[in-house]
Amino acid sequence: MSNLEQPIFAKEIISGLRARPKQLSSKWFYDERGDELFREIMAMPEYYLTDCEREIFQKCAPELHALLEGQPFDLIELGAGDGSKTQHLIEHFIAARAEFAYRPIDISAHAIDILGDLITRRWPLLPFLPVQGDYFAALDRIGSGRSGRRRLVLFPGANVGNFSPEDAAVFLQRVGKFMRPGDLLLTGFDLKKSPAKVLAAYNDQTGHTAAFNLNLLARINRELGADFDLKNWQHWETYDPISGAARSFIVAQGRQTVKIADLEETIEFEPFEAIGVEISQKYSRSEIKQLAEDSGFHFVKNFEDEKEWFLDSLWRR
Repeated sequence: MSNLEQPIFAKEIISGLRARPKQLSSKWFYDERGDELFREIMAMPEYYLTDCEREIFQKCAPELHALLEGQPFDLIELGAGDGSKTQHLIEHFIAARAEFAYRPIDISAHAIDILGDLITRRWPLLPFLPVQGDYFAALDRIGSGRSGRRRLVLFPGANVGNFSPEDAAVFLQRVGKFMRPGDLLLTGFDLKKSPAKVLAAYNDQTGHTAAFNLNLLARINRELGADFDLKNWQHWETYDPISGAARSFIVAQGRQTVKIADLEETIEFEPFEAIGVEISQKYSRSEIKQLAEDSGFHFVKNFEDEKEWFLDSLWRR
């Protein structure tokens, strides 16, 4: 974690643990260990999202390039991760001799390093301008040096699902303010489907997802001097097929007192008190079109995988 992130991390963790109900942001999952665990999750057969979106990116690249009309552009990715899916777009754009710069944004410095290694090995001549930080701080930094070129903004991996639909509209409105008329936004959405299929993706029998969620407590221990005993916490997942909200919790297995030494804080937990750590919102196609309108965008089209489990929706500013 950078020196700039540390105070923000500490402030948000204490605020979330003092809240009623307790809530921690899923963005803090992604330290070096969290990145490793998430790559293991993406490789699970139950976690269909990665393969679905990879298929979509392989198919939609030529059409995306055509919509950019041969103009130079910036490819800006929010929550880039390791670039395992986006590389298919990059590969096509380079083969088509497109003139573009790749500007990935990620809160994890470790993820940026992995992505940088990929770009250096495969496309050493590609202008690679990463920004480490949260989305809007990073967009502000990019925005301060406006190139005047068109922008294709990617928000992949169903990351928009980490917001409630109401908060997603507010978030996307803010992204829209960074964009100019004619710029394109490609956003990943996990579609509503069998509740059993959804729950299996977030509650695998091998325990990868549980380890990923509990690593957040381990990170608080490592970086803030807390004394969470991970054996006393359980990962719990729910899915509401009406609202489309899959929610992840970490549940205390008995009354606990946790000290956060570096911040001189003590947090009390009642037996079976839960900490909400993630929402993974699922959408219908009609809800996605409505969200585009509510966010101030013009809906262009959806790109879907063959199983119709996932889609990336293309909107124009």
